Amino acid sequence: MSSMRVATLNIWNRGGPWEERLAAIRHGLRELAADIVGLQEVIVTPDGDRLDQAAAIADGLGYHFAYGASFVEGYSFGNAVLSRWPIVRHEVTPLPRLESTERRSLLSSVIAAPFGEVPFFVTHLNWKFDEGHIREAQVLAIADVVKAQAPGEGFPAILVGDMNAEPDADEVRFLRGLSSLGRGKSIYFADCFAAVGEGKGATFSRKNPYAAILREPDRRIDYVFVRGPDDRGRGEPLEARVCFDAPHEGTFPSDHFGVVATVSV
Repeated sequence: MSSMRVATLNIWNRGGPWEERLAAIRHGLRELAADIVGLQEVIVTPDGDRLDQAAAIADGLGYHFAYGASFVEGYSFGNAVLSRWPIVRHEVTPLPRLESTERRSLLSSVIAAPFGEVPFFVTHLNWKFDEGHIREAQVLAIADVVKAQAPGEGFPAILVGDMNAEPDADEVRFLRGLSSLGRGKSIYFADCFAAVGEGKGATFSRKNPYAAILREPDRRIDYVFVRGPDDRGRGEPLEARVCFDAPHEGTFPSDHFGVVATVSV
């Protein structure tokens, strides 16, 4: 194989009509045929209905999956990875909170793809418009983890997630190698949609009725990043587009749209 397909989606926990949305998410996954998928706002309820959203989404679609909690309060809330190939290991790193009451994390995983091990990271940053300084602390922490766990000898690291920040925000500019945030630290990821996508690429959009009720501006806040291409041409963004952006049987999959990207292997 010469490329793989990677996607990300904030699944909006169990907001709205969950069963109908579950069907829409699964329909979207069948259509995308993505090799690796990062999910955010994933719920696990150990009691009551014993919902495991990652398991429900992956069921029967041929995916291995791993889950990492950001917090547990009677139920668990966090990130997940779905993969066509075995997930060799995974771990969770809490992200800085500063003065915020939110608890966010980074799910790190290693995937045994046919062309070698792929370091794959999923995250979900603080959401409030005025918490850019917290997101800055969070991306600095993410950079440290990526550099420690995927130092560069192997396949270029892939980072996906809901960054809750637009492409010109300092926290996203840092991930793209365009800012050091004044901390003397740098990292570089290619923003796949910026590299090869078309249009504005809004993933939180008033076209989605679940997002429209908040009266927030359309913006691109969900990303597929890759630390490539490397000197072997691996990790080059080849295609990218917005996905999960249409209703299935009258129901949108989430309050977010997703992003899918094809990268070289």
